[in-house]
Amino acid sequence: MKELTVKNYKTVEGQKFSQGGNEFTVKPIVAQEDVTQCRVNFVEVEPGNFAYGYHYHETDEEVFYIISGTGIVRTINGDVTVKAGDAITFPAGPEGAHVMRNGSDTEKLVYLDFDTNNVPEIVHFPDTNQVMAYGKFSNGIYDKK
Repeated sequence: MKELTVKNYKTVEGQKFSQGGNEFTVKPIVAQEDVTQCRVNFVEVEPGNFAYGYHYHETDEEVFYIISGTGIVRTINGDVTVKAGDAITFPAGPEGAHVMRNGSDTEKLVYLDFDTNNVPEIVHFPDTNQVMAYGKFSNGIYDKK
C-alpha cells in the first residue's frame, strides 16, 4: 500500500456498470491504483442482476464475502448458493471461472470482492469469447481471434 487510508462503504462513491440491461455497482475501498498486492471492492447487485459476467483470471485470485442478500454463483462445477456470512474463493485459471447473480426477488445482494493485484493480467469471458487485458498503463477488451 502506498499510504494508510480509511474509507467508509456508505460514503464511497460507486461506479455503476451496465451490460445488456444488467446493472451492478462497484464501490472501490482499496483501488487497484492504490496498492501493489491486493484490492477490495464492495459490489451491490439488485434483484434479477449479476456482476461482471462469467469469467476467470489468468493470475489473480478472488475471495467474495457476502454481507447481505443471497447470491447464486455459477462455477465450472455448477451453481453454488451463498448467503450473508459466507465466503467463497476463486483460484486463478479456468477452474476458478465464476459469475455472481442476485438470488433474491426483493433484496439487494452486497458482497466484498477481495482480489490479488497482478499486472499485467488477462481475464477470459468464455460465454462471449472475449478477453480483457490490463496493466499499469492500459485497459482494453478484445475479441479472441
